[in-house]
Amino acid sequence: MTMTGKMRASLRAECNGLVATVHVGKEGLTPTLVQSLDDALSTRELVKVALNRSVDVTAKEAAAELAKAVGAEVIQTIGKTATLYRQNPEIEGKKGDLPPWRR
Repeated sequence: MTMTGKMRASLRAECNGLVATVHVGKEGLTPTLVQSLDDALSTRELVKVALNRSVDVTAKEAAAELAKAVGAEVIQTIGKTATLYRQNPEIEGKKGDLPPWRR
């Protein structure tokens, strides 16, 4: 499914209330980091990633690389923070339920 501008804008609005759940340390984009991001996306769908100041890649570069590695969409990058989204059809949700990233 292709993400529309309206969907992206809606998710961008949701990003403001999120706390970073994945942190990129001085080791950079390791396989372990990619796995923890993959796990977080499986349960939450919308995940904020914070880059340590010592990381030698920009947030945009890191977000693009991570999104490609886990099959996600980059929603936004601001400063040293990036937010990624990947829909998980296995997450059960009834109409009116909170989205998984707010639970």
